[in-house]
Amino acid sequence: MDLVQLTEEIVKSLVVDTDAVSVKEFPTDEENVMLIQVIVAEDDMGRVIGKGGRCANAIRTLVQASSALKDNKYIKIDIDKF
Repeated sequence: MDLVQLTEEIVKSLVVDTDAVSVKEFPTDEENVMLIQVIVAEDDMGRVIGKGGRCANAIRTLVQASSALKDNKYIKIDIDKF
């Protein structure tokens, strides 16, 4: 499974408005670094970030672990709202 698809599946399982979820990969200037931008509805922002950022950190950890098995790239995940 692609890292962007994995991120999208995880985020969609957390939110109420799954149609508003947008996950895209953006190029970076740094080598071996992948930037994934996640956009969710404003009402779902708290669900994705979680209390104290725990959900966001868990998403980053899962995607980073998957990357270590495949590409071994450093993953940056940016979470934003509409």
